[in-house]
Amino acid sequence: MGNTDTNTQLKRKTSVANTAFVVFNSVFMVIFVIITLYPVLNTLAISLNDGIDALRGGIYLLPRKFTWKNYTTVLEKDSLVTGAVITVARTIIGTVLSLVTNAMLAFIVSRKRFLFRKQLSLFWVITMYVNGGLIPTFILYKELHLTNTFWVYVIPGMISAFNMLVIRTYMNGLPESLVESAQIDGAGYTTIFIKIISPLCKPVYATVALFVAVGQWNSWFDAMLYNRMSGEYTTLQYELMKLLSSVTNQGASAEAMKNAAGAVTPTSVRAAATIITMLPIICIYPFLQKYFVTGLTLGGVKE
Repeated sequence: MGNTDTNTQLKRKTSVANTAFVVFNSVFMVIFVIITLYPVLNTLAISLNDGIDALRGGIYLLPRKFTWKNYTTVLEKDSLVTGAVITVARTIIGTVLSLVTNAMLAFIVSRKRFLFRKQLSLFWVITMYVNGGLIPTFILYKELHLTNTFWVYVIPGMISAFNMLVIRTYMNGLPESLVESAQIDGAGYTTIFIKIISPLCKPVYATVALFVAVGQWNSWFDAMLYNRMSGEYTTLQYELMKLLSSVTNQGASAEAMKNAAGAVTPTSVRAAATIITMLPIICIYPFLQKYFVTGLTLGGVKE
């Protein structure tokens, strides 16, 4: 009887502990979600509110005086259309080319028979911490005739040491017996890479693709540096940056901003530009989330 009573008490304590953990975890996750979502929802509310009215404060989750003026101010510039087209093009082309080149390079370096795999890996790691500097890089791109062209957005980013090492690490975790079996059946390295390795690397490919796409979408400094004098190669982020600068420089007076910008303020325009910037990535991420999480965690444990 004593053992039975002891087991019953232990089960009750375990049940109470599990219940407390579930309650605490649920409360913590709810608070975490609120903390994470509130800045985005607040920015959305400000972007949909009249700019002059927003200066009064007190806007949290819903706009007090609804208007589309902030978005029309951002989108009415013709250069934004050109910038959006270039940004979408550089994001798609840059992501595809970067993924292909880094995957092929990672496959080569991951092969144990490759003679200089350790030396090249060390060399690429060094490039992650040391570079030639801004001015030498600009001179190099100019000598290669990449400045004032679309390809300055794509070609320099085709090889990334970090992305290559991420893919290589994932490939190293795949069973070597798959490659050996394919070689016994007469498959070459090209066939092995395309039909065996790549299908198994979808999670890490999706992870790297998301990294590259976000970087390409948010980049504006390269447009200012290399294509500043070429309006046909401007990007959306660069145009939004110039718009924010122009609105901010209109002055701190609310009446001056109302007369100059039509009831918009730097804060309201900045909020609208932020929503426009993050919207495409927010729409894409749910489709890549399961691959993104798997790609970051699957290669972390070795048995």
